[in-house]
Amino acid sequence: MCVELHTHSVYSDGTATPAELIQMAADRKIQGFALTDHDTVEGVQEAIRHGRELGIPVVSGIEISAAHRQYSLHILGYGIDPNNQELLDWLARLQQGRIERNRNILEKLAVMGISITAQELQQVSGCGQTGRPHIARLLKDKGYVTNIQQAFKHYLGRNKPAWCSRYASRASEAVAILHQAGGIAVLAHPGIIDKSMKELPMLFRELVERGLDGVEVFYPAHSRKMKKRLQILAEKYNLLCTGGSDYHGDHHGRLFAGESGAICPPDSIMVELLERLQYVQQ
Repeated sequence: MCVELHTHSVYSDGTATPAELIQMAADRKIQGFALTDHDTVEGVQEAIRHGRELGIPVVSGIEISAAHRQYSLHILGYGIDPNNQELLDWLARLQQGRIERNRNILEKLAVMGISITAQELQQVSGCGQTGRPHIARLLKDKGYVTNIQQAFKHYLGRNKPAWCSRYASRASEAVAILHQAGGIAVLAHPGIIDKSMKELPMLFRELVERGLDGVEVFYPAHSRKMKKRLQILAEKYNLLCTGGSDYHGDHHGRLFAGESGAICPPDSIMVELLERLQYVQQ
């Protein structure tokens, strides 16, 4: 049996609604689920409600973009109170950074003769957070590229003609706000941060000093060797090991946990996660 603790919905850059994701979890007999949209908790209550209806254990979640030294990190938060006002106020600053970056990207594209309006962008996004994947979708729909990957390769990726940076919180700040909201903080896909894994031991030590609670070990891009090394580091620092597919939808190419050929993070993770949350929230 599997858990699926890293997913995205239409409230950030996914293509499925929280209800649709929960139905997918039920169809695959998933034993624990979390919706981890980027910098927003808008879809969390919907996921929890549908989880109750279908008997899927759901824990609240989020994925926050953060920075630590030269590293761009993603911090997963689990067990947070989605109604925590301090968290919501803090997220509003991150969301404003996304809005400003979108505007700057559209201006750069316009200079190149590519016309995408803010209204078109909002229409393709529909709800929640709007970002580069939505702009990539419009570039494809308008015929400037043939697929989403090309949009990032030629226009939107780091150091490409329409690339724009945006505000990101410090990792220590992200961890602190997740704790304040009653949750725990988990480092997402560390194998992507440092494929050589030479820098990870020092990075882990520094993040643990700042309150990190766990690490995403089970992830599609992590090899068996990488998972083993991550588990060793997790044990050294008493970190919770989590896992998920980082599912965004069919267009992204990643399979939902539990599908044939997909990852299957063990259901023991959910037991350990709930135990850790119970301890934190006492």
